[in-house]
Amino acid sequence: MTKSLDIIVFGEDWGAHPSATQHLMTRLFTRHRVFWVNSLGLRRPRLTDHKRAFRKLWAMTQNGTKDPGERDRLRNGPHQIIAPRCLPWPGNRVVAEINRFSLMQQIEALRTRHQLRRPVFLTALPSAIDLLEAYPDCPVVYYCGDDFAALAGVDHAPVAKMEQRLAERAERIVTASPQLAERFPVSKTILLEHGVDYDHFATEAPRATDLPQHTKVAGFYGALHDWLDQEMIATAAAQCPEWTFFFIGEKHCDTQRLDRVKNVVLLGPRPHGALPSYAQHWDVGLLPFRDTPQIRACNPLKLREYLSAGRPIISTDFPATRAFEDKITLIRSAQELTHALQNVAPVPKRVPDRDMQTQSWDAKAWILEKQLLTL
Repeated sequence: MTKSLDIIVFGEDWGAHPSATQHLMTRLFTRHRVFWVNSLGLRRPRLTDHKRAFRKLWAMTQNGTKDPGERDRLRNGPHQIIAPRCLPWPGNRVVAEINRFSLMQQIEALRTRHQLRRPVFLTALPSAIDLLEAYPDCPVVYYCGDDFAALAGVDHAPVAKMEQRLAERAERIVTASPQLAERFPVSKTILLEHGVDYDHFATEAPRATDLPQHTKVAGFYGALHDWLDQEMIATAAAQCPEWTFFFIGEKHCDTQRLDRVKNVVLLGPRPHGALPSYAQHWDVGLLPFRDTPQIRACNPLKLREYLSAGRPIISTDFPATRAFEDKITLIRSAQELTHALQNVAPVPKRVPDRDMQTQSWDAKAWILEKQLLTL
């Protein structure tokens, strides 16, 4: 029988989007007690953050915790969710001390309530280090899924210093790509590439009602950030008027370049559960990224999800795609994207990639669990 662990996780806000951390932890809920601490932030507040700040303040007023209840907990939620009483301001020493004191109060209350003697701390955010250094007797795992030195929306310099301290403090470092693994000591670093919820994306889903019917559709879902190659997309869209370029996701950058193109549709975000209704029915899935340090280090979840959905894929060439180059079309310019679209063969029946069944999140979580049990 597997030993039961108490795991305190520092990640993004629970339920905000289905991150790799959430996919992994969801598989451990029935065997271990998992306590989730919502985002500590990776940049100082900006004037445009007023809506998010209001949500954070409201969550803090709700006693800082949320118990999902036994039924929801066993099905799809952590044992308890903690809204941290912290101010996101990386690099500010005064704020760091205030945050450490405030968050320690919440963690100590959690440990007392649930009798957590030696919990495992697992963090996907370098900003947790100020707290973790206060618990030298508890094991720490750093789950690194992004290059924070290049990630958009991050205060890079102070966060890079936090990550260095975290790498020194952690007993184990788990990375999502070989490029990320190269940055850390070999002796305590393991590679755990992303998995996929194969059944969710491969099982037949009805066509989304807002997906264009009378045109060829090249689709993408995910947050719209600066790493999206808008110039390449706009150029290809102008050269392929018979195609509709269909983007699902929240805007995190200026999209004026795309807004001016008639056959580009920016739909906005859609629930994760609805994504197969799009990805299974558009003609081509796109991964149209710029060549940046962040993209060179990334391992996008949507690549395996697209493959599971069973439609052709056109992607810019970056390291995470190399293992799948026999399954997808790699391009490096707007001209190559245009050529690839003009030569897409009709696909009357989608073909889910059954190789993705061996890359399930269940299998990835089992690997992570074995690592946690050795600490």
